[in-house]
Amino acid sequence: MVARKFPQWLRRPFPAGSVYQTQGVVDGFRLHTVCESALCPNRPECFSERTAAFMILGDICTRRCGFCAISVGRPAEVDPDEPRRVAKAVKQLGLGHVVVTSVARDDLRDEGAGAFYETILAIRELNPEAAVEVLVPDFHARHELIEYVCDARPQVFNHNLETVRRLTPMVRRQARYDRSLEVLQIVKQYDDAMTTKSGLMLGLGETVDEVKSTLYDLRAVGVNIVTIGQYLKPKDGKLEVVEFVHPGVFEELGEEGKKIGFSEVYSGPYVRSSYHAGEAYRRSVQRSASIAIKEITGVDASFV
Repeated sequence: MVARKFPQWLRRPFPAGSVYQTQGVVDGFRLHTVCESALCPNRPECFSERTAAFMILGDICTRRCGFCAISVGRPAEVDPDEPRRVAKAVKQLGLGHVVVTSVARDDLRDEGAGAFYETILAIRELNPEAAVEVLVPDFHARHELIEYVCDARPQVFNHNLETVRRLTPMVRRQARYDRSLEVLQIVKQYDDAMTTKSGLMLGLGETVDEVKSTLYDLRAVGVNIVTIGQYLKPKDGKLEVVEFVHPGVFEELGEEGKKIGFSEVYSGPYVRSSYHAGEAYRRSVQRSASIAIKEITGVDASFV
């Protein structure tokens, strides 16, 4: 049954911590975050915990997705100093796991791949102990661009599928379901050991069977980590919520994902692609290590 009324399980208290310190660092270095530009409902929690997902290459996107609150139009020129400022913000916030994403930049010859490469290197130079996770657009599945980002050796390469095949033309109007799968496959062809990640939104009219089929498609191209969360309409003019999905369904899908081989499935109503990204990566590494030990020794090391 379709649930239109905002359900009790989506109601939660405002975090007790202050967002101002994180906001001050972001503003002080003249940076953008997807937390703010995409109107993420987790921003108060994440900012109060001194973490943020940096959004490079400006805050104007060249694609008009049905779910996303980021402004669409003609982007500004690329700022060559932005990677250095991101790295300094990471250091000031003391981040151990850094998420770097961007708007789509179809206007650029390299679609923004060079900015990702430079930002990863800049972060690593000032923060050598930090893990770097990139959340990239599809780069039209151009091998040379995807491989260039991989050359900078991010710990996690993330590209979101967002929704099931049937709904992709409505949700991601300038994207292609199979093209996004190809992006993730190219990364594994470049380096099978590189952790890949993707995310899905529920509540747009998909069925549970369609979501499970999508999970199988992601595993077929070697994806390690998947996030599954509830779509919430960010502002007027965006897609309506068709259904508020019960937490039990998220739990069921999480269990299904682990059965088919994902090293981490982070599934819940408020889960977003960058939400608790460091924790999801650590759990993925631990689970992968446990599976490897079990394959070699026959001993279940998951609780060691």
